[in-house]
Amino acid sequence: MHPEHSIVELDVREDLRLKKEPFDKIMAAVKEVKDGQVFVLHAPFNPVPLHAVLKRRGFEHKTEKMERKHWKVTYFKKEESLK
Repeated sequence: MHPEHSIVELDVREDLRLKKEPFDKIMAAVKEVKDGQVFVLHAPFNPVPLHAVLKRRGFEHKTEKMERKHWKVTYFKKEESLK
């Protein structure tokens, strides 16, 4: 599998700038994540409440602050789920 095919990526910075709630868009993208793939979210802040929602769905995450209003969060299935 090529690396670009193993990533589902979504950028919600513009949605939030326009005061659009991105939760439904995020959850639709999460549903597209297949075994062995990761979900990469770009947001203007660290979306802490989303971490809890996706944890209940079996995801762990890694956050990176790219710049002042750009956080990159990589969600991946827990090890137990991959076995």
